[in-house]
Parts: sequence; structure tokens; C-alpha cells
Amino acid sequence: MKLILVRHGETAWNEDRLVQGGDIDVELNETGLAQAQKVAVFLSDEPVTLVLSSPLQRARATAEAIAAHHGLPVQTDHRLRELRLGALDGMSISSLNTTFSQFLSGWWQEKGPTTSPDGETFVQLQERTWPVVQDLLAAPRPVAGNPGRAAQTTAVLVSHFFVTLAIILRALGLPADSFPRFRVDLAGVSVLEFADHGARLVTFNDTSY
Repeated sequence: MKLILVRHGETAWNEDRLVQGGDIDVELNETGLAQAQKVAVFLSDEPVTLVLSSPLQRARATAEAIAAHHGLPVQTDHRLRELRLGALDGMSISSLNTTFSQFLSGWWQEKGPTTSPDGETFVQLQERTWPVVQDLLAAPRPVAGNPGRAAQTTAVLVSHFFVTLAIILRALGLPADSFPRFRVDLAGVSVLEFADHGARLVTFNDTSY
């Protein structure tokens, strides 16, 4: 299976550098809509068989732009919502002395198992999102005329910064606390390939389009 992971395009909250977790549902701004169209064209030659999306509108609008080039519907999955950040939503990232990922790592160490009573940790996010990939891997699609052979699935999964990293790190067997070392830009494209030997990362955070 080939899994194409796409982060959503820009929103006004991204533009203003505000923390935007899974409970914040902000639409794409003009820049984000343009990014969605560009990434859709970039992926238009891929043999996409399935488009999955977080239910949040910033991801769904990006996914709809991609799916339109393949004549496919967008399937939403609530497990792909962004990391729930509770009281941290709306915080100005520019006010921090470090990156938000590094801030979160320190916050969790100080506050215990969750960011707040209504938040979650990166590990909890992995436990929520990884079953989506397992479902895809467990659903082979037979080749027409040869039902005994599974077709190559190329799935596009449109979600968020932390969701993308949660899936990549889990697929590669990397420790969850290594997430601050990685950066995923808005509308960045990453590609995982799954085979008998396991998963390999063939593209990471591509915005060359």
C-alpha cells in the first residue's frame, strides 16, 4: 500500500500563528485554498484509489480538491482529527521561546498524562490514529479478473500536523517523544510505502510543487 499523507492548507489561525487543535474548526483562507489546488494538481497523476480526511473543514476542503481530480468521494474519519489541546487552543505560538512541538513536550512532562482535562498526549493521538492505517492494510482490493491477487492501494490521507507525525513515527517504529525533531509544513506531502518488510518513508514534507 502507498499512503500519501497531506497536511491541510493555511487557515487564518495558521496565518496569525495561533495554536489550533482538534476542537478548533477553522476554514481555509485564500492562501489555503490556493495551496489545496496546487497540491491537488501535484497529486493528479497518482493512481489514487481512496481519499480519507479528518472531519475538520480545513482538512476536508483540502481533501475535496484532491479527490476532484480522481472522481472520488472524500471519506471522513473522526479518528483523524488533530491533537486535542484543550486550554492551549488560541495560544500565540510567537510568544513561546521555542517551537510549539518542543513546548508541548515540556508541557506534558510537567503536567502529567494529559495537557489538560479536555486534552490528549501525542501517545494517545497515536493510539487513536494508527487503527486507521491498520484498517487500510487489512482491506486488500482484488485485481479485476484475478480475485486471488490484491491490487496496489494508493490512499491519500488528509489531516493535520500532529496526526501526520503520529502516523509516520508509528509506521517507522520511532519513539513518540522524537516528534519535536520533525517539521510538517502546511500542505506538505509525505509518502509511506507498506510491504511485507514493513513501512518505509519515501517522501517527507514535500512542498516543491
